[in-house]
Amino acid sequence: MFLGRHRRGAIRRFSGPTMGTTWSASVVDPPADMGKIVQAVLDMVVAQMSNWEAGSVISRFNRHPIGGWMTLPAEMGTVLRAGLDVARLSDGAFDPALGRLVDHWGFGPHVADAVPACASPWTSIEVDDDRARRLADVALDFSGIAKGFAVDAVAEALWASGVANFLIEIGGELRGVGVKPDIQPWWVDMETPPGMSFPPLRVALSGLATATSGDYRRFRMEAGRHLSHNIDPAIRAPIRNGVASVTLLHDSAMMADAWATAITVAGPEKGSALARENNLAARMIVRTDAGPREYLTPALEAMLG
Repeated sequence: MFLGRHRRGAIRRFSGPTMGTTWSASVVDPPADMGKIVQAVLDMVVAQMSNWEAGSVISRFNRHPIGGWMTLPAEMGTVLRAGLDVARLSDGAFDPALGRLVDHWGFGPHVADAVPACASPWTSIEVDDDRARRLADVALDFSGIAKGFAVDAVAEALWASGVANFLIEIGGELRGVGVKPDIQPWWVDMETPPGMSFPPLRVALSGLATATSGDYRRFRMEAGRHLSHNIDPAIRAPIRNGVASVTLLHDSAMMADAWATAITVAGPEKGSALARENNLAARMIVRTDAGPREYLTPALEAMLG
C-alpha cells in the first residue's frame, strides 16, 4: 500500500502485511516497482524460513531424516550460520534450533506435549558449505533472527535497484540507509515497554539497524502466568529473569535481532556481560521490585556521546 504524495526529492511511504506482522518503508524517490521489489524479498523469506508454511524449506528441513544432509538456499544458509555463531558466542542463550520447545510452549505451529530432551539444540545442527543436517530430533526456528534478515535483504534489494536513501521496518526491526531530503538522518526512538516511562532515547539510523526483543511483544497467559515467547534453553521454559526489553544497534539488522534475543534470554547480569564482551550497543530495561530500571552498555553510551 502506498501512502503519501510524490514529488522529486520527497519521501514516499509504503506498508503491508508479512510474517504475521507488518512492514513499512520510507523511501526517497523510489522506483515505480517499489512494492514488487519488497514483496519479492518477503515472499522469498517466508518460502524459506517460515515454520508456519508446511512447504517452506525450514519445515522440510525439520522433517528431513536425522543424519541426512539437505542442501539449503544461500539465504537460509546465511541465517543458519549467523544463528549458530551467536549461539556459540552467547553459550546457547540464542538458539536457532529451539523449534520443539517453541511448539511445546504454544508459540509454534505444532502441538508438542512433552518437553524435548535435548538440552542444547543448536549443537545438534551441522553445516557443511551449502548443506546442513540434524544430528538429533531438533527443529530449526528462526523467529529470533528472520525478521532482521528480511530487513537487511529488503535494504540490499533496494540498494541494488539504485535507491540510496530509505528506512525499512519489519515488525519493529529497522534499518536506515542514507538520509532524508533535508539531509537529516533517519531518527527513531528506541522502543520502550508499555506502561513504562523513560526519557526518549533517539538514535540516527544512517547505516545502522536496530532491533528490540521484549517480553511484552508476544506472550500468552496460562493459569495467571505471563509466558513470554522468548524461551530460555537453560530452563527449557519462557524467560523469567526480569528482562522487559533489549534494544540493540548494529550495522546488520539480522545480527541486531539475534543479539537482542540472546541478551534478553541471558538475563541482566549475563546479558550485560555478553554485550560488553562483544562490544554491543544495547539498552536493557529490567523489571525490579523497585520498578523498571534502564541500563545502557558502554558501547551505546559512547555512540550517544
